[in-house]
Amino acid sequence: MPKAYVYTRHGGPETEAFAEVARPGPGPGELLIAVRAAGVNPVDWKLRNGLRRPGEGEARFPVVLGSEAAGVVEEIGEGVTGFAVGDEVFGNTPAGAFAEYALLPAAVTAHKPAALSFTDAATLPVAAATAYDGVRQLDLPEGATLLVVGAGGGVGAAAVQIARARGLRVVGVASEAKKDFVESLGAVHVASGPDLAERVRAAAPEGVDGVYDLVGGEALAEAAALLADRTRLITAGATPQAVAALGGSRVERARTAAVLDELAELVVGGELDPHVSQTFPLDRADQALRAVEGGHTRGKIVIEVGI
Repeated sequence: MPKAYVYTRHGGPETEAFAEVARPGPGPGELLIAVRAAGVNPVDWKLRNGLRRPGEGEARFPVVLGSEAAGVVEEIGEGVTGFAVGDEVFGNTPAGAFAEYALLPAAVTAHKPAALSFTDAATLPVAAATAYDGVRQLDLPEGATLLVVGAGGGVGAAAVQIARARGLRVVGVASEAKKDFVESLGAVHVASGPDLAERVRAAAPEGVDGVYDLVGGEALAEAAALLADRTRLITAGATPQAVAALGGSRVERARTAAVLDELAELVVGGELDPHVSQTFPLDRADQALRAVEGGHTRGKIVIEVGI
């Protein structure tokens, strides 16, 4: 039977296990893929901890971990057009990606260009797409200054690069240990920590025109104080209530194949580097998830399956 990495109940790492699971069959509107790579994201361990997405029902255990995958189409569900068995694709999976096989909704699955590796493709549906959606939502004019709070992580690093590709000046907040990394992305680095606003003012004396927050908490509050127009404040790191209290909003996710196509073009064109810092085989999926759960990763971590 196919192998997968699952959690058997809500809780911490002790709920995780390697398991043999039945090969899934695609339902209407779905694709079954042989997974070649799966991106690892904070949302994966948060779901294990008990986070529930809007409109989601009770979990049916065991639950396969993982939210984004790239691979080769094995079967096509009823009503699916535009895909054929053997196509190389990537997309979001609500049914788990840390496995030899995964189901992808065809509506939010994109064809993988030949010049895009499976490993890089697997980083795009969650982190890079969130970054893209946020930068597009802010819709700042060319030459404007964007403050990215949490610029050293997977979403933050992608947001910096996407913003730069749109002609924006970027100030990136991250730990001092990630200074060289953030600067390599084309941003002005500002160290995280208390008195953040003061350091941002020194780095951008002309002010900032928008804030993309990925951290929440006090950092979000300090960043909000830098804006004259709070509608230019968005977050993927705080609750809707917390950011609304400051006059901002959550990132509005598009979740379309068109966004994935655009991200793939940015990578192939050299404007977006997913910065995969580590890869792990499927039988070390636990180590991959621990690296992300530790909260100090630089760029993206990917689980490779059969590569």
